[in-house]
Amino acid sequence: FARWPLVAFAVNVAMCRAVTPIQKVLEMMNEMKAKGIAEKKAEAVQFAKFSQWCKDTSAEKAKAIEASALEIERLGSFIDKTEGEISDLSERVAELQEDVARWVQDKKAATDVRQKEKADYDATHTEYQDIVGALDRAVAVLKGMPGKVPQALVQAHVESIIRSPRVPTKAKQVMQSFIQAAGKQDPKLFYEAPEAYAYESQSGSVLAMLQELHDKFLSEMTELEKEEMNARHAYQRLVQRFKEMTELAEQEISQKEKRLAECRTDLAQAKADKTEEEEVKAKNEEYSRQLSELCTQKEADFTSRQQLRAEEIEALGKAIEIISSESVAANRLPGGAGASSFAQISQSDPKQLQLGRAAALLSQHAAASGSRMLALAAQKAQADPFEKVKKMISDLITKLMEEANAEANHKGWCDAELATNKLTRTNKAEAVDQLHAEVEKLEVKKTQLTQHIADLTAEIAQLDKRMEEAAVERKEEKAENEQTIADAKMSQTAVAQALAVLRDFYAKAAQATALVQQTPGEDAPDTFTSPYKGMGAESGGIIGMLEVIESDFARLDAETDAAETAAVAAFKKFMNEAEEDKAVAEAEVDHKQGNLETTTQVLTSTKKDLDQTQVELDAAIKYYEKLKPSCVDSGISWEERIKRREEEMQSLKEAYKILTGEEVPSYREMKAEQV
Repeated sequence: FARWPLVAFAVNVAMCRAVTPIQKVLEMMNEMKAKGIAEKKAEAVQFAKFSQWCKDTSAEKAKAIEASALEIERLGSFIDKTEGEISDLSERVAELQEDVARWVQDKKAATDVRQKEKADYDATHTEYQDIVGALDRAVAVLKGMPGKVPQALVQAHVESIIRSPRVPTKAKQVMQSFIQAAGKQDPKLFYEAPEAYAYESQSGSVLAMLQELHDKFLSEMTELEKEEMNARHAYQRLVQRFKEMTELAEQEISQKEKRLAECRTDLAQAKADKTEEEEVKAKNEEYSRQLSELCTQKEADFTSRQQLRAEEIEALGKAIEIISSESVAANRLPGGAGASSFAQISQSDPKQLQLGRAAALLSQHAAASGSRMLALAAQKAQADPFEKVKKMISDLITKLMEEANAEANHKGWCDAELATNKLTRTNKAEAVDQLHAEVEKLEVKKTQLTQHIADLTAEIAQLDKRMEEAAVERKEEKAENEQTIADAKMSQTAVAQALAVLRDFYAKAAQATALVQQTPGEDAPDTFTSPYKGMGAESGGIIGMLEVIESDFARLDAETDAAETAAVAAFKKFMNEAEEDKAVAEAEVDHKQGNLETTTQVLTSTKKDLDQTQVELDAAIKYYEKLKPSCVDSGISWEERIKRREEEMQSLKEAYKILTGEEVPSYREMKAEQV
């Protein structure tokens, strides 16, 4: 055992002297080549992620730009339509305001005319009342005391009648002659009292004239009152009509102004939304342009870098091949293979010693790492000859190198594919979830719009039905009112004719049988004391009733006419409101129909995108399941396999060095030896 320290020292010296500059350069170039390959694969994985991001982001921005264009087009159509509606509403409001102003002026003018007519009526009616009263008093004086009437009293009443401008000139002359004749009587005839008395005869004609004037003025006053009543009723109907038309117009103005305010609010909001949407679209377009430039530049850079890395790796490979060839005299350098080792001169059979040490080393590492390959190599190193063991170790190292290179290539490919596949699955899964939510949202919106359109259509149909029913009812009501008015007018005419007949008869009867004044005598038998005028007392009740009936028919005529006017106004009001409600509902239907069409188009496009995205997601998941057996579910991690393989390779290299006293040749040299 005393030789073992010397052997260990000799091996260490040989190992230190075996690493030549050529080997060091080769080792460095191999490391650079391996690093270049790893970085090239890592860069490919990184660019695959970037490329996928470019595709997804570009598609997302293109979809956003398309949606913005559709929304801008819809808002533009809505703005044009709303501006047209605002123009129509403004014109209608101005027209209604002009009508209201004109009706106010017409009402004021009618009121001024009515006030003037009322003042004229009051003055004329007062004049008629005064003259009729004076005639009543004069007739009463002449009829009440036919025997002895104070001359001054008769003269006073007659003169008050004469002063009226409505008394005919002929009647004034007769009454003036009567007063003058009474004034020429001899005062001695009236000695029974201090006052003079008018003569008691020659007064019958004056009394008849006064009664005729009384009836005439009374009839004129009654006709004046009827005209005043009709004028008042006509004015009231006119004022009521102005009031109803003004109320209807103001109500329509209020509705139009309310709708006008809504339209202006909607217009302002639509313009703001359109401006905002245009800004969003412009930003997305600018972003898409910059994205295209970035992705194109990155792709060109990636292609250039990959080409450069490939050329670098190829150059390193060629350099390694050249340096490793026999053209380079590595044994001429200090520390080369030609240097003698202490182990070669200190042992008579170094190969057996090297085999033992190699076998012990392999056994030790096999026990530590659990590698069956190292255990098998240790077993063969103990049993097989030196050259065979050396070749076996060399073959194992070559195999491990090939496996390492193959696994590194496979690992890089797996990393790139798994990273790209994961990014695709994540993006597509998010896109599918988002599209599902968008489809559900659009379907709910479509259902709501469809229901709203159905409700509005039903409402329009109901409005049409109500308008049709109202038109039928108005037609029937109008016919009934016209018949009532015609009946009332015809009845008025008939009653007026009957009143005219009766009044004419009794007016003539009051004048036809005037009693001639008798000469008084104490022995004369009793006779008539007053003239016969017909059954005036009994006929007064009939005439009064007929006048009441005539007034009732006139009131029925006026009330029915007013009711017809009110019904026409109410019908127009209802029809205007119904037409307005119908127009609003139809406009809302058009708006919602357009929105429904847009929603349906977007829904169809979204469902198509969802189906396509789902197909892409399913394909990515299927490809991931295909990658799992070789890239994921191998039972042991890639790092553990690399570590174990490195340990095995290091053990084999140490065993090889123990056996040969040299470093392990390059992979190319070992492959050449195998060939």
